Amino acid sequence: MSSQSNGSFGGNAGNGPFGQRLNIFALVIYIPDPLGRFLDDLRRDLVPQYKPRAHVSVLPPRPLTVDWRLASEELRGVVETWSPFEIDLTRIEIFPATNVIYLEIGEGAGELRKMHTAMTCHCLAFEEPFSYHPHVTLAQEIPPSAVDDLRNHAKRRWREYRGPRRFRAERAMFVQSATNNHWIDLAEYALGVAAVR
Repeated sequence: MSSQSNGSFGGNAGNGPFGQRLNIFALVIYIPDPLGRFLDDLRRDLVPQYKPRAHVSVLPPRPLTVDWRLASEELRGVVETWSPFEIDLTRIEIFPATNVIYLEIGEGAGELRKMHTAMTCHCLAFEEPFSYHPHVTLAQEIPPSAVDDLRNHAKRRWREYRGPRRFRAERAMFVQSATNNHWIDLAEYALGVAAVR
C-alpha cells in the first residue's frame, strides 16, 4: 500500500482511503512470506481488530518536526549503506509493563540496535518511552485477564509452526500512521545498494 503526501507539516493531515493521516512515523522491515503470512494469521487470532502486516520496527513510532521527505532522505542515506543481515525469531515473551505479547529476536538483534542508534538523530531524534528492544509484536492493548491465555495460545501455535523462523533483512519501509489502525507506506529503501554502486 502506497500513498503520497501533500507536503504539509509532518506529512498529509487530510483524509484518504485509510483515514486521517497522523504526524506519527516509523521505519520497519516487513517479514516475507511464508513466515510473514503465519505471523499475520496468528496476530488476527490473538487480536481480531488489528489489520496486521508482520514487521520488525527499526525506528518505533515518532512525530516529525520536518516534512517526511526530509526525514526520508536522511534515512535513505543510512539504510542504503547498511549491509543486509539475517534475522532469527526465537521465543514468545511478554513486556511486563505493557502486557504486549511478542516474538524475541535472536540473531540480528545486535544489527537492529546499531541501525536504531545510527538513525535516532537529527530530524528523527525522539525521546522514546521505552528502551529499544528489537521484537515482533503479536498482541497489544489486551485486557490483563486475557494475557495468559493469549500467550499460551501464541506459544502453542509457534511450536506447531513448521516453516522458516528466519529471514534476510534486505529492504526497509518508512511508514506513516493513520486513523482506523492503518499504516501507509511512504518510501522503501534497499539495504546495501550504496556499497555496490
